[in-house]
Amino acid sequence: MVTQHPVVAEGLTRRFDDLVAVDHIDLEIQSGEIFGFLGPNGAGKSTTVRMLTTLLRPTEGRAAVAGYDVVSQSGAVRASIGVALQDAAIDPIMTGTELVMLQAVLHGIPRSVAAARGAELLERVGLTAAADRRVGTYSGGMRRRLDLALSLVHEPTVLFLDEPTTGLDPTSRSALWEEVRRLNTEFGTTVLLTTQYLEEADQLAHRIAIIDDAKIVREGEPAELKNAVGDPTLRIDVKREDLARTSEIVSVFGDERPAREGRVAVGLRGGASRMAEVVRSLDDAGINIVHMELDAPSLDDVFAEATGRRLEGAVEG
Repeated sequence: MVTQHPVVAEGLTRRFDDLVAVDHIDLEIQSGEIFGFLGPNGAGKSTTVRMLTTLLRPTEGRAAVAGYDVVSQSGAVRASIGVALQDAAIDPIMTGTELVMLQAVLHGIPRSVAAARGAELLERVGLTAAADRRVGTYSGGMRRRLDLALSLVHEPTVLFLDEPTTGLDPTSRSALWEEVRRLNTEFGTTVLLTTQYLEEADQLAHRIAIIDDAKIVREGEPAELKNAVGDPTLRIDVKREDLARTSEIVSVFGDERPAREGRVAVGLRGGASRMAEVVRSLDDAGINIVHMELDAPSLDDVFAEATGRRLEGAVEG
């Protein structure tokens, strides 16, 4: 496969016996972009990353990373990429500096170069003060930032981040986001980021692909995908006994959208200008509104339109 793009996949498929984990997906990631791979747990995100990083052999299809075939030129692929996996094992006995130096040795980087680069990377991810501490004393956020530094030691062409902020507190998550942005803007690093967080994909990615049940169901720029949803989403909370009647009444104002239990949601045609009509219609029917909100289209709405359900763990409104 000859390509000028950092990451290309055609019909990429992976089966585990009768289970299809990734089903004939196509990807084309441009140089210097952050590409978000968004989907729920078990959708196929990590399996795709493992194929693209040569850790798992595709059952069908082809893929090239940094211009090299992931099967026939796997060694060249590994030399060209940085990988930070969500389940990466980091030796808790070693210090941050020792791990960076070890990573440099594994990549054949001279010790004199490695020392300076390691110090620079640890500073970049905010770990200079903890560089000589054992990693076992690091917090979860510090470990993720160290893992990011380790993945950058050999100055990779493409960086793969597999759910890098899962389990992190909001402050640590924001700090890692800033570092990913800086890597991309200052150094032009191409990044493939897998995530189950809507906000993360919206904040970081230039383009995203939404994967569900092993297949890509939507792809494009976040703003473009949200605009395609069209009407804003009206969400109404009512008493359980009023749900069916509420759904019937508001159906004339827009198409039904997936909503959590105890809530009715529609794409409100005409937007905010029609909210008063909705309130009057429900009031005339004797239905008491517990809560009502109108939200501009979100990536969760994009996911819901594509799959018929909300992304697990997504916060509405």
